[in-house]
Amino acid sequence: MSSQPGQHLRVLTVNIHKGYTAFNRRFVLQELREAVRAVRSDLVFLQEVAGVDGAASQTRRQPIAGAHYEYLADQIWSDHAYGRNAVADGHDHGNALLSRHPILRYRNHDVSVPGDEPRGLLHCTVQLDGIEQPLHGVCVHLGLLERHRRRQLDQLVALLEAEVPPHAPLVVAGDFNDWRSQADRVLLSTGLQEVFRGSDGRHARSFPARWPLLPLDRIYVRGVVAARPLPLPRRPWATLSDHAPLAADIHL
Repeated sequence: MSSQPGQHLRVLTVNIHKGYTAFNRRFVLQELREAVRAVRSDLVFLQEVAGVDGAASQTRRQPIAGAHYEYLADQIWSDHAYGRNAVADGHDHGNALLSRHPILRYRNHDVSVPGDEPRGLLHCTVQLDGIEQPLHGVCVHLGLLERHRRRQLDQLVALLEAEVPPHAPLVVAGDFNDWRSQADRVLLSTGLQEVFRGSDGRHARSFPARWPLLPLDRIYVRGVVAARPLPLPRRPWATLSDHAPLAADIHL
């Protein structure tokens, strides 16, 4: 629990699929920016967002030049951090955190497993107004295979034990690819609580975005007074990525 309760924070997490709709049919980064801004979040956790090398030139298919996280953050989120996870054919993508509050420091932890797509944990420390201890945010994208995720969850726990003070406010959010809901067995032992499961008794279904069946995405919290899910409209999100977003209001 934070030492000076009273601060409210809105959090959004979404895997943006490099700015494309499901099956890469259409580039929709402009529409994604409007949808992300409409939520009016203080912190935005992004997965599969293109970095500078991944969006270096404009084409008819991809008309946005420059880093996509900078395009999304422009004029709204004053600070942002990016952790490159994968590079292929001169294009890179990874995790990003957009913040209305100052990001004091950040580090991307490589948790890739041979034989799987590169993955990372982006750990940021954020200074909030009126809160003595900085908030720690970890943007997560885990592997597709369960045995890989088990190893990556152990690495996440080790990161939290080494770098996050026990009573500091903490948000861990992103794409866990945890369709069998096994992550809680590891993470609940650290004091983390998942916002949707705590409110509704089950994790939110987020994949595929058009007809969500699998609970792949999560928002975990620790060291906060309260947290509740924020319902988001099905449209336009159902047509903007292969993952539906999750949002929560947090009271510190």
